[in-house]
Amino acid sequence: MLVDKHKIIATGLSVLEIESRTIRELTGKIDDTFVEICQSFLSCQGRIVVTGMGKSGHIGKKIAATLASTGTPALFLHPAEGSHGDLGMITPQDRVLALSYSGETNEVLTLLPFIKRLGVPVIALTGARQSTLAKLADIHLDTSIQQEACPLGLAPTASTAAMLAMGDAIALAILEARGFTEDDFAKSHPGGRLGRRLILKIEDIMHIDAAIPRVPLDAVLTDALMEITEKRLGFTTIVSPNDPTCLLGIFTDGDLRRTLHRGVDIHQTKINEVMTTHFTTVFHDLLAAEAIAIMEKLKILALPVTDHAGKLVGALNMHDLFKAGVM
Repeated sequence: MLVDKHKIIATGLSVLEIESRTIRELTGKIDDTFVEICQSFLSCQGRIVVTGMGKSGHIGKKIAATLASTGTPALFLHPAEGSHGDLGMITPQDRVLALSYSGETNEVLTLLPFIKRLGVPVIALTGARQSTLAKLADIHLDTSIQQEACPLGLAPTASTAAMLAMGDAIALAILEARGFTEDDFAKSHPGGRLGRRLILKIEDIMHIDAAIPRVPLDAVLTDALMEITEKRLGFTTIVSPNDPTCLLGIFTDGDLRRTLHRGVDIHQTKINEVMTTHFTTVFHDLLAAEAIAIMEKLKILALPVTDHAGKLVGALNMHDLFKAGVM
């Protein structure tokens, strides 16, 4: 099938223009009613139960997920399933957020008598202020639009974009008011890369105890070479012969190449003659993501890890950060 390239592009641009304009127009609806909704959600002792049918239901699932991930316990209730037992999910401590652009969705309206009997406040987002849902809701927020982006004016497009944007606005306003932090966010996202970046510390992934590459100060260069090869971290630490946690220097693959280039006898040369004494370390309780920033800035691939007293407690290289999914 041949398509008119220019017409396709024009339609795409038109959709984006209509939807972006629709969202911009929502700014006039961030008012006292919006604040009242946020206050109701913030005072909720249970969960925010989001419900909606069809496209509004899909938007509702996303809003529920956004609320839950930003510190507001929430779940999605399919209104058709609600009439067949799932209404048992709702408790008197909850709030219900009902989505319906027309405000006349039968499956949603059918739930209202039960919800009202429980005494659960109903917050409605609709595009019709005189609709049944709008009138029965405890709080109604108007999300009406001028036109759908669909060229036929049929498929919910701009209207669902408006609901989604308003849901995000509510969730993030609550996040701000609640004082929700990056650490809080990470606790509900432990499996994702973002969560790992926010909560994973160096001590969670560093090499410890016998896995730390180290040789005593009186070792010869061959000892260091063997330690680097065995531990496979690209370097070895040099420690006091009397205290394996007393860090005195490091010797890296790069140091080895430079040393061999000078023709040094690796069997006779003591490590204290060729080690690096000015080097960077990181604390064990630093975020792993911060270690990446240090390595990238200094263009190094490995680091000794110390406690706050300067004692050697671990070793870390860039590959460890890759494996942990921090990068």
